[in-house]
Amino acid sequence: MIIPIKASSFSYDVLVEDGSLNRIGEILDLSRRVMIVTDDNIPLSYLDFVRYSSKESYVYTIPHGEKSKCFEQLQGILKMMLEKGFNRKDCVVALGGGVVGDLAGFAASMYMRGVDFYNIPTTVLSMVDSSIGGKTAIDFAGYKNSIGAFYPPKKVVIDTLTLKTLPEREIRAGLVEAIKMAATFDESLFHEFEATNPRLLDFAEIIGKSLLIKKHVVEEDERESGLRKALNFGHTFGHAIESYYEGKYLHGECVGMGMLYLSEKPARDRILAVLNKYHCPVSSGVDNSLLLPYIKRDKKSAGDGVDAIVCEKIGTFEIKHMSYEELLLRKGE
Repeated sequence: MIIPIKASSFSYDVLVEDGSLNRIGEILDLSRRVMIVTDDNIPLSYLDFVRYSSKESYVYTIPHGEKSKCFEQLQGILKMMLEKGFNRKDCVVALGGGVVGDLAGFAASMYMRGVDFYNIPTTVLSMVDSSIGGKTAIDFAGYKNSIGAFYPPKKVVIDTLTLKTLPEREIRAGLVEAIKMAATFDESLFHEFEATNPRLLDFAEIIGKSLLIKKHVVEEDERESGLRKALNFGHTFGHAIESYYEGKYLHGECVGMGMLYLSEKPARDRILAVLNKYHCPVSSGVDNSLLLPYIKRDKKSAGDGVDAIVCEKIGTFEIKHMSYEELLLRKGE
């Protein structure tokens, strides 16, 4: 399955294909210097597919987890590229989850004002969410994604067979991003999550449907000035919970809890039921007053409040500007 992404300032293809990693040298232009950014959880066999398909490859490995999305690791990538003589005709390949993709993409956007960037996401979360759209970033001073750039990849390659090596918790957390998109854009997809045994989900189908939703949104709104804001459903409180707990919860788990703060009946009841079905946490137990400082520093803050995404009916959403006082009164589970 090839999903073309076409906007006014960029275009690229997303390939979703079982076993595509086996022929990565045919799919990507790796006949040059290749900086492979990965993490210490990635199986060596995945890395070998990219290394041995490249004319000249170098590997920068980060510790897995959100804490690696920082200046130190960004500088490490850029320093290695300089030391190895990379020029503007060379490229960066991200092999891993969302942290790897964000970090590698940001490095590619900065090095000599931009080199080619390919994304090979290997987690459910990165496949359905961060693999397309061109958002790259690092965390800074305790706040998520506070420094970054829009920098689309040249191509995205999704091999769903890589999901077989993922822990079940990561799979469940990653599916929350697909549930989020279904909740705001596609009631029939949401019903699939309600009706299907989690162990019987067709991942290729779920990922494909989620990407088609995001394709539509990204093409309509490249820079998140309108429609694309809907993809932030669950993130206003979710990012705050993630920052407050400093890694206790996975990103998808935080988004799931965040959705409950900004959904209304009957949507809220259905979202809660699906989160429980997929054994995702529904409450962090933290008081809103402790989350507010993080919400105020979020990039979605505007003036005296936040442009929040609210879901009242599954398959729909509304963008509402909420004051910080209103946000203090919102309740999770």
